[in-house]
Amino acid sequence: MPEGDTVYALARRLDGALRDRVLTHGELRVPAHATADLAGLTVLGHVTHGKHLLTRLSGDLTLHTHLKMSGSWNVSSTGRWLPPTVMADARVVLRTEEGPAAYGVRLPVVELLRTRDETAVLRHLGPDPLRDDWDVTEAARRLAADPGRPLVAALLDQRCVAGFGNLWANELCFLRGHNPWTPVEDVDIPALLELGARALRHSATVPGAMQVTTGIRRKGEQHWVAGRAGRPCLRCGTRVRVVAEVANDPERRRTWWCPTCQPGSASAIRSSDRPPRRTAGPSSP
Repeated sequence: MPEGDTVYALARRLDGALRDRVLTHGELRVPAHATADLAGLTVLGHVTHGKHLLTRLSGDLTLHTHLKMSGSWNVSSTGRWLPPTVMADARVVLRTEEGPAAYGVRLPVVELLRTRDETAVLRHLGPDPLRDDWDVTEAARRLAADPGRPLVAALLDQRCVAGFGNLWANELCFLRGHNPWTPVEDVDIPALLELGARALRHSATVPGAMQVTTGIRRKGEQHWVAGRAGRPCLRCGTRVRVVAEVANDPERRRTWWCPTCQPGSASAIRSSDRPPRRTAGPSSP
């Protein structure tokens, strides 16, 4: 699933193509909005909150989309149509007069709402390090609300901090030297959030830095532990370990760690097989 930094970068790309342009064709190919016609509206800009993308339009309208696991956006600077085989999966079609076009393909979430009602779909989200209203104190309060919760689960909970996905949750645990199942109460939360916010901003805004957590861009060496199961740790040489995700449980995703750099008791590791501790309501993307 794309994370907050990838969605932020996508918003900047869509802004470069569509911002301040008038749509000559605006179609939402989903049942709820099949009759909506966005032609004639001006694209005012794109903003993000965590993994949620908001395309603001004139007329007090906002297009709310979410990529989840299957979605993507295709941008054509020349305004070309997508190949028919891909066009069949387009859920959003935004075209401008003799200018760029953007196509949202296989988007699982496509919602048209009044701009003044955006908070209705975002109010459950925690603070986002990539937004101007980033509130580190509130983020720390939310993370610490359940002291016994495993750190990796708390980082994945978008109600605590919006934007950290599975890659960043695993990499931040490594960078801070924490076993992923370390209870939140045993973690220096402000230091973790300072590092996480700085890393997410660097990834989202520096060319070539997208999700390169090691500083090395060579294939296979871009991450410390994520995706490196069975390979030597880039820091100490110990084999990186992994536990599989638990189906339909957003708090127990595939998890990687280095047993040497991220020490923890066997009981802490086995805790991944026990039901997770939860705050009120399910974790939300």
